[in-house]
Amino acid sequence: MLAAAWLGRAAGALLRGGGRGRPGGAFCLAAAGKTPASSEHRRLLRRLLSGGAGGGGVGLPQPPRRRRAELYENPWTIPNILSMARMGLAPVLGYLIVEENFNVALGVFVLAGVTDLLDGFIARNWANQKSALGSALDPLADKILISVLYVSLTCANLIPVSLTSMIILRDVALIAAVFYVRYKTLSPPRTLSRYFNPCYATAQLKPTFISKMNTAVQLILVAASLAAPVFNYVDSIYLQTLWCITAFTTVTSAYSYYHYGRKTVQVIDNK
Repeated sequence: MLAAAWLGRAAGALLRGGGRGRPGGAFCLAAAGKTPASSEHRRLLRRLLSGGAGGGGVGLPQPPRRRRAELYENPWTIPNILSMARMGLAPVLGYLIVEENFNVALGVFVLAGVTDLLDGFIARNWANQKSALGSALDPLADKILISVLYVSLTCANLIPVSLTSMIILRDVALIAAVFYVRYKTLSPPRTLSRYFNPCYATAQLKPTFISKMNTAVQLILVAASLAAPVFNYVDSIYLQTLWCITAFTTVTSAYSYYHYGRKTVQVIDNK
């Protein structure tokens, strides 16, 4: 009789413990004369769940820590190749202008303009040709080309020194800012090989509207200055007016990057 009563109480404790989500633990502790709420029971559960030393438990699997995955992209797209070709045309144009071969220089400049139009058109219409590298490479190619052209045209006495100095200072400041953004957005380890590896895309640049307008005005001035000795209007008042417009858009563009600096950079976080 006593044995049957004892077995009945043990079975009841087992059923109650199982209903509370504690398989097997309630029966063992009831047999030892301890309640499931005892401190020893809590320690046992903690060891079982954590899988700590001496607990004998295997522990629950922990979710893997998520690491920041960088975008690794192919840099050899058609727009990027066209941008690099435009960079290669810059010293050729500079040499032709210094040598005062303005007819050929005007033709090469038109070719450089065609590459600029093509890379933008291809990147906008084919998604697999668009890249984060291209967002920095395209304006960088424009700045290198414009800087070389303005220095060469100044040497040829077709553009004033003050305007060229203003444009060069603005472009140097923007290029320095791009290098700084690259450093800040590159995840550790920040080695030189990873820093200059174009396959690691860390940020995408978005030029302001006034900056795009300024680039267009600067290129128009270059074209007009190259054509001036060919068509004999070097001392035209319209050309001098274009100098003033270019100076205004250059200053306004520099201020727009200062004012909207953070909005012009989109950090890539490819999680």
